[in-house]
Amino acid sequence: MNQKPDKTNSNEPSNLDFHDEKILKVLSSDGRISISELARRINLSKTPTQARVKRLEAEGFILGYRAMLNPIRMGLDHVAFVEVTLNDTREAALTKFNNEAAKIGEIEQCHMIAGNFDYLLKVRTQSMRAYRQVLGEKISALPYVANTKTFVAMQSVKEV
Repeated sequence: MNQKPDKTNSNEPSNLDFHDEKILKVLSSDGRISISELARRINLSKTPTQARVKRLEAEGFILGYRAMLNPIRMGLDHVAFVEVTLNDTREAALTKFNNEAAKIGEIEQCHMIAGNFDYLLKVRTQSMRAYRQVLGEKISALPYVANTKTFVAMQSVKEV
């Protein structure tokens, strides 16, 4: 993925106008659109449209471009959500957990949660058997994991 510098933590207010918002909307649904077609859709000429896209990338509004793969076609139709509770939530423990969880390919998403548990993971595998192996050998072995609780998705209604 073509990554741009992350400026999303900036405390500065966004300076997006009508055309910038239209550019972002179009690119979020079709990242492969040509600049010419994008310019036509937002009703600007090509040069200012291209300059706006470059600025939006430089300012961190556009983080990159990627192909959206179909996990079902790839045989990855087992989705589980895992609540993870840690036995230590000091900053060093959280950092260690974050770094190690990011290395596990089957974890599609990892969110720190404010609630009765510490993290919510979205895990995608080929089967329940494969998930059980990931849980036992990778997730449960992550630093500071005290316990986990799994919820298996029966159907995906909406994914982005």
